[in-house]
Amino acid sequence: MKPEIPSTVALALFLSVGPVFSQSAAKQPDLRQSALAFEQDGKLAESEEAWRAYLKTHPSNAEPYAHLGLLEARQERYKEAVPLYRKALVLNPAMPGLRLNLGLALFKAGDLKGAIPEFTILLKHATPNSPEAMRYTILLGMAHYGLGQFVEAAPYLRTAADADPQNLPMRFALAHSLLWSKQYSKVLDVYKEILALDPDSAEADMLAGEALDEMSDSSGAIEMFRKAVKAKPNEPDVHFGLGYLLWSQKQYPEAIKEFQAELANNPEHAQSMLYIADAHIQMNQYAEAAPLLEKAVSLDPSLGLAHLDLGILAANDGRNDDALQQFLAAEKFIPNDVNVHWRLGRLYRTMGKKEEARIELEKASTITRSADQELYKKMNPQAKPAAGQMPAPPADQK
Repeated sequence: MKPEIPSTVALALFLSVGPVFSQSAAKQPDLRQSALAFEQDGKLAESEEAWRAYLKTHPSNAEPYAHLGLLEARQERYKEAVPLYRKALVLNPAMPGLRLNLGLALFKAGDLKGAIPEFTILLKHATPNSPEAMRYTILLGMAHYGLGQFVEAAPYLRTAADADPQNLPMRFALAHSLLWSKQYSKVLDVYKEILALDPDSAEADMLAGEALDEMSDSSGAIEMFRKAVKAKPNEPDVHFGLGYLLWSQKQYPEAIKEFQAELANNPEHAQSMLYIADAHIQMNQYAEAAPLLEKAVSLDPSLGLAHLDLGILAANDGRNDDALQQFLAAEKFIPNDVNVHWRLGRLYRTMGKKEEARIELEKASTITRSADQELYKKMNPQAKPAAGQMPAPPADQK
């Protein structure tokens, strides 16, 4: 799943009104007070007009720029607010609330990368453990989270979660950050915290299941997803998650039942169609597979495994041109899948294209060799592989 930014980080902000500035004309005090009065009454157009008139005779004053930025932000025109806040910040860096308003405008405009330096400065100068420091910590965590910088997000979210023991959404954001930054054992720690707040959380069970799967604890992962299915059978992707784990353990009949349950919840779930079809192929039940694969590809043409399976079906029927088209499509979407290159190599060999066959089979061998070396390193981190050691060619997986 792709990460999303929770919508609970909005903060109410108000710019402090500075002292009355020296005036160049008799009407200037009235003009400034009118701008403030219009702003307080919610008459934004009138307030903007008054602030712009005031700005003409006070071009070096930060206050009108700051208030014009605030007016834009109140109308959710955050991109337009940013340059006004920046101009005010140049003129008066010490104006209360200004840098926070700038950071929030950048955040809400989607410029998370630009918001991070502003929140970092604010946090650096905030009193430790103060409400302000916690606000900036949360904003920094969510900004990194939204950018997919999960390693950076996790410490901020951990601090925020520790400061608010009852905050369930924060713990889910933290758990996702830990999962996506491959800190799997820590995911299980947060899982326990979530269960203390919500013992029947299917989402938490799914998170723990994903972490256990990544830790190669297949039975533990399956158990967690079974708990999630029991707790909330209509949760999106819960049956698919369990089905995928069963499929990966070659428990195809039971996996098919779970994928079908996901389709009962969501008839357009393309991946469930794909894996039902693939499970049938694994069991040599080809007739049931083709219609599901074709529908899955129509819903999501980027499903590389669907193209691979369609190629396998075409090759089995002797439709080599169709098979080649599907294998090439699969290669486009899953270029590092050893079975794609293995299948392409075999097909080229059948078609008499010896050079193309050699290239694809060599790619398959290289991918397998690389995977074996990575596995060897994980299992023997201090050992060095034997010189010239070559693995066997990849087995035909289907």
